[in-house]
Amino acid sequence: MSLHLGDKVPNFKASTTEGDIDFYEYLGDSWGVLFSHPADYTPVCTTELGRTALLKEEFAKRNVKVLAVSVDPLDKHKGWVKDINETQNCQVDFPIIADENREVATLYDMIHPNASATATVRSLYVIGPDKTLKLTITYPASTGRNFNEVLRVIDSLQLTANHSVATPANWERGEDVIVVPSISTEDAIKRFPKGVREVKPYLRYTPVPEGDAKK
Repeated sequence: MSLHLGDKVPNFKASTTEGDIDFYEYLGDSWGVLFSHPADYTPVCTTELGRTALLKEEFAKRNVKVLAVSVDPLDKHKGWVKDINETQNCQVDFPIIADENREVATLYDMIHPNASATATVRSLYVIGPDKTLKLTITYPASTGRNFNEVLRVIDSLQLTANHSVATPANWERGEDVIVVPSISTEDAIKRFPKGVREVKPYLRYTPVPEGDAKK
């Protein structure tokens, strides 16, 4: 199955290191990050899961629930978690899905045959509270993901979902944003009381709307 931005993501039930879950029920009204790993006891994955655990408060601050998926069995996951906690100085307490039959991997198109016939690539999906796909990033198995970038794009997605703005290149939370082209400059001035800076008629900046500035 090929997923595109804006598609409703498929639901599934699975066994995880935190017990059995129904994906939709687990997410509830939260945002979600679902990310895949080629295999257990692999060095890059160990650092990725550790980094995710260390960012627990940052994900919680954004109302984001995370789940990892690997095509290895549950008992292997549990042993691996002990290694992750030891080597990365963390506490992994989010679900790692045991996907032995590759059901989730197939649903979310995580196996790319030209890269590997059996192992998942490093796919990451950001899912909104409406259960639609907001963003996907795919890395090869050899390259670890940048989770600061994951948080950055979540900040952008949440901001732009609530306001008629877009975020420029290299944008970071709290920086000025771009007024979307569908709003006239006249209307933008009324809508954004902090001010509108026009560089070109199609390129207008405004401070982050009230309530979304960096704390």
